[in-house]
Amino acid sequence: MDFHEYVVTRRQPLLRLAYLLTGDAHLAEDVVQTALLRAFRQWRRVSRADQPDAYVRRMVVNVYIDGKRRRSSTEAPTAPADLPAPAQHDHTDAQAERSVMWTALAGLPRVQRAVLVLRFYEDLDDARIAEVLGSTPSTVRSNASRALATLRKERTRV
Repeated sequence: MDFHEYVVTRRQPLLRLAYLLTGDAHLAEDVVQTALLRAFRQWRRVSRADQPDAYVRRMVVNVYIDGKRRRSSTEAPTAPADLPAPAQHDHTDAQAERSVMWTALAGLPRVQRAVLVLRFYEDLDDARIAEVLGSTPSTVRSNASRALATLRKERTRV
């Protein structure tokens, strides 16, 4: 697969990942563009990798964690547009809880947020998350545990 084909087929999933990490559509676009530029510059190596998508996904996560394009601390993320719409029986309380949880997720340290997004939205196991983050599975579990504890605390405040 050449680079153009890769971008055409994988750009939307990469944007979704970046959006879930950043909570901002414009910032997600910047993160993906930066990662794709890096991938383009190294396309020979990327395309020869066993899993080119995992390689580029790692680039996206690294660009996010590096924080070169940090968003202002006053910006609040909105609910992701490409996640399933809530069922009609959802009530205002459930919507408020989702909003609080999304804001709490945005407030997590970048690595903890990346761990949760990779685990629950990308459906990766600890070993794969460790590969993406360049860490160990035990570090992934530790970060997940801390992040989930923070989210649980926020949930009890709702």
